[in-house]
Amino acid sequence: MLNRTIPYETDLARLRNDVLVCIVCGRRSAVFFADIEGLSYRRCTICRAIFMHPDQRLSPGEEYQRYCQHQNDTADTAYRRFLSKLAEPLLQRLPPQASGLDYGCGPGPALAAMLREAGHKTTPYDPYFFPDPEPLNGLYDFITCTETIEHFYRPAEEFARFDRMLRPGGWLALMTCFLTDDQRFASWHYRRDPTHVVFYREATLRHIAGRFGWTCEIPVKDVALMQKPPVSIFT
Repeated sequence: MLNRTIPYETDLARLRNDVLVCIVCGRRSAVFFADIEGLSYRRCTICRAIFMHPDQRLSPGEEYQRYCQHQNDTADTAYRRFLSKLAEPLLQRLPPQASGLDYGCGPGPALAAMLREAGHKTTPYDPYFFPDPEPLNGLYDFITCTETIEHFYRPAEEFARFDRMLRPGGWLALMTCFLTDDQRFASWHYRRDPTHVVFYREATLRHIAGRFGWTCEIPVKDVALMQKPPVSIFT
């Protein structure tokens, strides 16, 4: 890992010339995009994701300290209103008494509480705050992932895991701030969070869905609902 407190001229010159395997789609197609405030970013020419060079990520300890600063109270009305952007369109698509996983729920799993209140069994999982790995062995009718996929160090592996955990016909519900303007990337508030290491366009999410044969809907801004195909009665 690079020292984030010293000048980067030598390191950035080296990183600028690397063509990396894209952490989202797995192709060796991630070329230099920009150096911003001492950080080097790559853009994939295939899925169009932008991600921070892996050598420049925070340490796990630094990352954990940042997450501990989040105020995600399960009873906070404003926070619940924010999460309802995802919850409402998802609930319209779920069968009664569905079983789900709130993946990357953070210290206050408010979304899991909201979905339980709507009659759906929802298990929280977070590598730092709810780290019991047992839920990762389950099968689910839905998986929610709110303000989480931008933190993924290995998105390709994470999405493959979601595919394994979803039952046929199951839903993957994602919320992240969509990347829309490369010209404003340097000043974008979402980029400035040092735990945000990968950024997705709507086209990136559709590329991911296509890789697994999922459908992909964008019901509202910054929300994607992906559905795994149901089992055909003819197979």
